Parts: sequence; structure tokens; C-alpha cells
Amino acid sequence: MKYLLLVSHGTMAPGVHSVIKMLLGDRDNVLSYSMEDGVSADDFVVGLSNVLEPVGADDSLVVLGDIVGGSPLTNALNTITQKGLLARTIAFGGLSLPMAIAALMAIEDGLSDDALIDSVITEAKEGARKVELALDDDEDEEDL
Repeated sequence: MKYLLLVSHGTMAPGVHSVIKMLLGDRDNVLSYSMEDGVSADDFVVGLSNVLEPVGADDSLVVLGDIVGGSPLTNALNTITQKGLLARTIAFGGLSLPMAIAALMAIEDGLSDDALIDSVITEAKEGARKVELALDDDEDEEDL
């Protein structure tokens, strides 16, 4: 099975996981864990190891972390390495809901790793843009 693992500081990863459940339903292959304020790296690794228990030796992972080089993503990749799964892992930084949905859809559609990577990166780029607001010239600024 290919799993989607979301990791972050604070409650971002479980929040994105919650929205995925709301929009797409509960998925057995979506896992999330976060490093909340005051949690040590060692305690994070213990908790993450528990979250990763369903992942077997023949499984693979797509990992989305909030910050490249941040403790959650770094410790997740170290834990994945210790489980012997790094060779079957694709990791991204810059976690967002569009990225997570794109990754999950790519997993469920059975896309190749290259196509999955392209899809996630495209969604990351397309998801971050300025929203153009159409305002009437006669509209009062106080009405905004």
C-alpha cells in the first residue's frame, strides 16, 4: 500500500488530515502527526513511530511536511530511514491542502512516482496565487 503521511509543527498536519476526511471521506492510507508546542524531538519520534505502525516493509510513503529542514519533516525522514522505507519514500516540504489532495488522488489513481511528483508540485504552485477582486468603481470602501 502507498501511504500519505502529513507532518508539521503545531496542529497543521492533523488539520489538513481533518479537511481531507471532510471533503473526501476517511482513508486508511492517510496518516498525520504533528510536533505541538513543548513536545521534544524524542517524544515526537515515539509518537510518530506509533502512527507509522501500519506501514509494512513492502509499503511506500509520500510524505508532506510543513517546512523543509524543520524538525517534524527531518525527524519523520530519520524515522522512515530506521524502518528501512526511505528508498520507497517521496518527500515534499511546503504542506498545503491542495498538495495533500493532489498526492492522495495520485496515489489512488495509481500514477507513477514521476507523475505524482509533477501533480503535487503543480498543485503547490497553482494553489499559491493572488486572488483578483472585481470591485465596482462606485462602491464605497466602507462597504468592503
